[in-house]
Amino acid sequence: MSQQSPWIQRFHPAPEAKNRLVCLPHAGGAASYFHPVSAALSPGLDVLGIQYPGRQDRRTEPVLTSIEQLADGVHEALASWLDRPLTIFGHSMGAMVGYELARRLTKAGQPPVTLIVSGRRAPDRYRDESIHTRSDAGVIAEIQRLGGTDAQLLSDPELRAMVLPAVRGDFQAVETYRHTDGPRLECPVYALLGDSDPMATREETERWAAHTTGAFELKTFTGGHFYLGDHAPAVIATIRDHIARLTA
Repeated sequence: MSQQSPWIQRFHPAPEAKNRLVCLPHAGGAASYFHPVSAALSPGLDVLGIQYPGRQDRRTEPVLTSIEQLADGVHEALASWLDRPLTIFGHSMGAMVGYELARRLTKAGQPPVTLIVSGRRAPDRYRDESIHTRSDAGVIAEIQRLGGTDAQLLSDPELRAMVLPAVRGDFQAVETYRHTDGPRLECPVYALLGDSDPMATREETERWAAHTTGAFELKTFTGGHFYLGDHAPAVIATIRDHIARLTA
């Protein structure tokens, strides 16, 4: 079985694990964001970090500017990784890609065990956003407002030139996405949210319940859009315990 794909990074292989966890990064993010998650959960879970085109080792590839394209790419890359129960975790933009990925897996008769969404309102809840059309300075200002990328990194012209195309393309994917009607998911949806996240209110997040016939849960943490950094051990434990409860 061939499992080589530029989309997938497996930092800590866990061939004996009974369950897999697919981790989808935020806008501008990369698979390496989940290296600590993989380290903490292995060998109990086999963690796959998803690497979108246009960043790190894929920086020479064109950036994809639609959620559907990203979901299609991940779905195709996972074809040889569906030999054991699979959970999807996505933060921010990753939650949207994860939702569309779950739809594709469900349609193919291989639904995930559960979909864990973080820092993102439900897919049919829109805001008037146009960050991807701003100047470089405007895009950087938004990144710094959300706290997702180190400000010192963005102050380096060469590094900024490498990072910004992927960030802008990701924002375009998020801001132009429109939900299409179709069957609801069958799996449980577990939403995680920072209680002061400027990108998603509790009400907008609770709307995820309408997109599944399975159970819905919401857990909040103190903090903003990147609350994960302040609560990493608790978030990792939440993911691990949720999967264990569903697969016991």
